[in-house]
Amino acid sequence: MSTPPKEFTIREHLEELRRRLTVAAIGTVVTTAVAFVFHRQVLLLLIHPAERALGQKAPLVFTSTTELLGVSMKVALMGGLVLALPLWVYQVMMFVAPGLTPREKRYVFFSLPGITLAFIAGVLFGYFVLIPPALRFLLNFNTDIAKPLISIGNYINLITTLLFWLGVVFETPVLMFVLARLRIVTHRTFARWRKLAIIGAFVLGAAITPTFDPVNQTLVAVPIILLYEAGILLAWLGRRREKRES
Repeated sequence: MSTPPKEFTIREHLEELRRRLTVAAIGTVVTTAVAFVFHRQVLLLLIHPAERALGQKAPLVFTSTTELLGVSMKVALMGGLVLALPLWVYQVMMFVAPGLTPREKRYVFFSLPGITLAFIAGVLFGYFVLIPPALRFLLNFNTDIAKPLISIGNYINLITTLLFWLGVVFETPVLMFVLARLRIVTHRTFARWRKLAIIGAFVLGAAITPTFDPVNQTLVAVPIILLYEAGILLAWLGRRREKRES
């Protein structure tokens, strides 16, 4: 006979949350320090799409004394957060684990690699598929009137924001699968929300992309729609597997 899970008081829950957030924060400090060691290589990697769009070395400048240092620190922090993502997800899942059944815990923990890989896939999609045509449009638009002289702070903010949100969006199918396995939402409910998801995909496409042209917005919206459809399929497969196991 299995032992019932221990009931925690609100104070104990808050203490547990504080402890897990502290562990995740310390881990992020360590990964940020590691990322800062390689921040020059990361900066050059992020600048490369602009150089390809212009066909020459990107004329990036900094316009204040601390701008370049601030950009370097931001890149290190973003890199540290990405490296620490599995730790953050693990700590969150361990916090909610006492309220889950053993089977639900397995579903949640097995999703950890999927969440990380989905985020990386979104970043790669942004870097190789979305950013190059967006930069070609932005950096070559009306250049006979004015030549681009880009602030490195503005450029890096744009690129890192795009990559981060695309990484988050690409986690949609994994999260849908987990929600279905935890019996929070069924694949039928996801299917009923399909029309809203399509509208939301184009809204997100307009919000994420830095350009106003429909081509780049569609480049974001179509993968989001496909990811949502993949999430419905995964939720359905997860439900079928659960029925076989029961």
